[in-house]
Amino acid sequence: MLDDLKYMHEKDQADALGIVSKQGDQLRQTYTFDHPVSGESVANVVLAGMGGSALAALLLRTWPGLSKPFEIVRDYDVPPYVGGDTLFIASSYSGNTEETLSALAAAEARGAVIAVIASGGKLAELAQTKQYPLALLPYVDQPRYAVLYNFAALLQILEQAGLLPAGKTGPELVRAAAYLDGAVAAWQPTVPTTKNPAKQLALECIGKSVVIYGGPKMYPAAYKWKISFNENAKQVAWVNQLPEFNHNEFIGWSKQPVDKPYTVIELRSPLEHERVQKRFAVTERLLSGLRPAPLVVTAEGNTLLEQLLWTSAFGDFVSIYTALCNGINPAPVDLVERFKKELEK
Repeated sequence: MLDDLKYMHEKDQADALGIVSKQGDQLRQTYTFDHPVSGESVANVVLAGMGGSALAALLLRTWPGLSKPFEIVRDYDVPPYVGGDTLFIASSYSGNTEETLSALAAAEARGAVIAVIASGGKLAELAQTKQYPLALLPYVDQPRYAVLYNFAALLQILEQAGLLPAGKTGPELVRAAAYLDGAVAAWQPTVPTTKNPAKQLALECIGKSVVIYGGPKMYPAAYKWKISFNENAKQVAWVNQLPEFNHNEFIGWSKQPVDKPYTVIELRSPLEHERVQKRFAVTERLLSGLRPAPLVVTAEGNTLLEQLLWTSAFGDFVSIYTALCNGINPAPVDLVERFKKELEK
């Protein structure tokens, strides 16, 4: 099935495979701000976003990180400390995410410094009317396919605000984009299953709930895998992080249910803390026979950024191939759209 190019083309009507193959281009995207991003008095940064719009902020936490306190809000409101010394970034691909619009109104009421990331919608209209700095994202078929556009925009906003070193993140993004361009060649539809690790892993995930684990550095990629399995493959998936896993969920694998219809995937990196690496090994040994043997994905790349991007992109391919194995078009999320309409009634 996964070597039948005609079948894949018929099912992948929005060319999701083509989109994820060109993610390196998203990292090269530059944004022009009609209004300056002011960061002179900023003491903390808050980003409001849901789903893929929050995922770019998770990536930022791992690389390059911020020296200022930084919080991600997935809610209708903002933390009580938000005020005039807060850089508040409202991020929504559609520009119409109701939680983000509500959080923006709360941040405005508290006098926060505002910046916006969107492709259009109400959020972009507000930014243009109120002269907020706006990173206008290019069009993609689904918001989850624009994560790296969003990531590049977020980094450029923070650099403009003086919260990231000027001229440093851009060149590293370009180098990482070139690395990613080469990496995805191994996962293309034209590469047969016998030589294609993304297709091979997809076959292990059919008809099962997928559980993804990562250490602190790879957790953003693990969370992206969860989103991709939910929305591309239309399969239930969960995510957790070591070492927290070993303090609770670890025990959950030890007893019921006896029959565990899961695929366990571990995203490991040699750049994780040495104790985290040991935790993966000890966990695997102690849970042997009590859970499905984990399928280990070892991040490739010479830098933390390259490893994050490599691992995230690999998950995109795996989840899309799983969708094709399920006989469905990966792109649409019809139930989400129906849910939004029901909320409006």
